[in-house]
Amino acid sequence: MVDDGVCAVTRSTDLRQHARLLHQAHDARLSGSRVTTGLRRVVSRSWDRMLALGVTPDVRSLPDPAGPEVVERRRAESPISGVLPQLRASLTAVAEDAEHIMVITAADGFVLWREGASRVARLAEGLGFSPGADWTEESVGTNAIGTALAEHAAVQLFSAEHFARAQHPWTCTASPIHDPRTGEMLGVVDLSGPAPTVHPTTVALVHTAVRLAESGLWAQHEQRLDSLRSVAAPLLARSRGPALVVDDHGWVAGATGLPPRDRVAAPRAGEVLLVHGLGACLPEPVPGGWLLHPVGGEGSTRLRLDLTAEPPAAVVEGRETWRHTLSRRHLQILALLMRAGSTGLDAAALSRALYDDADHLVTVRAELSRLRRVLGNLVVARPYRIAPGVGVEVPPPDVMNGLLGPATPLQRSP
Repeated sequence: MVDDGVCAVTRSTDLRQHARLLHQAHDARLSGSRVTTGLRRVVSRSWDRMLALGVTPDVRSLPDPAGPEVVERRRAESPISGVLPQLRASLTAVAEDAEHIMVITAADGFVLWREGASRVARLAEGLGFSPGADWTEESVGTNAIGTALAEHAAVQLFSAEHFARAQHPWTCTASPIHDPRTGEMLGVVDLSGPAPTVHPTTVALVHTAVRLAESGLWAQHEQRLDSLRSVAAPLLARSRGPALVVDDHGWVAGATGLPPRDRVAAPRAGEVLLVHGLGACLPEPVPGGWLLHPVGGEGSTRLRLDLTAEPPAAVVEGRETWRHTLSRRHLQILALLMRAGSTGLDAAALSRALYDDADHLVTVRAELSRLRRVLGNLVVARPYRIAPGVGVEVPPPDVMNGLLGPATPLQRSP
């Protein structure tokens, strides 16, 4: 069998024999017999999810795909549409030559685009693999797109690694695409084709195409920031005190009276925003972004956890007091950073603490990006830590141990 990596095969894999062994493993797993053929862990985890959800391997009738008007609306709303030309340039011609199709979905598994070899596209139609379809694991079983969404990682599947028998003649290679500004998953880019066309280099091809598309998204972001800087310059020149001009995601286009910084929390109309170094700000809309300036007097900033609340919350005390409810994962991350102090933790250390390995760097960075959208520059990066100058009230050791839990890998945090 192949290694438990992203690639489903190696260059030397005997595809016929490998497919036969996978079919045997599939039949054994569904019958409740002991699986003697080794399965990659990513496949085994997905099959466990399918059985827990009650997904049948013989499912053939799928819900009708969304209509053309819904597909067009979802395409227009997707940030991926802005880098579709790059993805087409990287993958569509290759897909046609290799008897594959390129498929792009949204982060909820909604199929947005499908292009490539016409013969394979007709086969995909027979599976319901068409724009407007739901291609999550819950809908169609283990598949590269749905499993990449579930695992937050690139996935290649071959033959009977798919849970649904109707997909056994296929091979699929998928990689999530992220918003480089926020770390948010925007969707998945996939190459799919007949099982005998599987090749390990497809993984690198899709990965490279996704990275180029993400670079394109970042370039678009920088262009928008450049436009916002032309708005920021005269506003900041008239400012009588420290101020920032930021975009909708909190990226800084200009500042006065403050040390340089890249980003603060995302502003929202009518909501007071706590900005480290500025304090309480009421965002003022300007063309293309927001003007942030203090609305109160001087004061220090302190951060503590309220573990008596349900759900628990981060409490930020400055000129005023704000409460930010936290998910369990964000609560654990914040507790780890508070305990780490000024030395902080990098993504690998947090991955080991949260997942007991260093393989979840993308997930950790996405979680930190979401947490920083809530707390702004109270959490800084490189390494991740509570911002200098912010007072931290670390819970007592017994409370901290109860929060992290003796049965979790968090106790093994550096």
